[in-house]
Amino acid sequence: MSKRSGSFVTLADVVREVGKDVVRFIMLTRRADAPLDFDFSKVVEASKDNPVFYVQYAHARISSLKRKAADAGVDLSTPADLSLLDDEELALVKRAAQYPRTIEGAALSHEPHRIAFYLYDLASDFHSLWNRGNDDPGRRFLVENNPQLSRARLELALGIAQIIRSGLGLMGVTATEEMR
Repeated sequence: MSKRSGSFVTLADVVREVGKDVVRFIMLTRRADAPLDFDFSKVVEASKDNPVFYVQYAHARISSLKRKAADAGVDLSTPADLSLLDDEELALVKRAAQYPRTIEGAALSHEPHRIAFYLYDLASDFHSLWNRGNDDPGRRFLVENNPQLSRARLELALGIAQIIRSGLGLMGVTATEEMR
């Protein structure tokens, strides 16, 4: 962009091109007193380098997991035995437990970027757990012939989805159910 040469892009142009959710999320990843470097090529990528995609993708994955669990007949009405979760999964529970303090800190300090960073880190931890099931079927969220472990992992995932949905809602960003 150049004001002198008369070439510039308006915010309305950017919103039309990438959508309001992307613009809001990216704008909220910066402190109010910090310059915003809007990398257009980065925000249209479907990758970890695009924070809004990465967070929304975690929510969409969990939504898909919930549908698959229902199709597989996993009983969502029974309580989950969270003692079946391993250390990595419990680390995700601990990250999730930081959500209320993150929101409080962001509100008290007028720093909404803290929510965006927290959601990105939460999504990253979730994706890491998800990916370990690529090599080892016993590490997947839905484990064949182990409904108790599947139920515990599903409960963890649903809790993460709820936090992502809540955090994105505070930011005015949609929590997508599926990625297209």
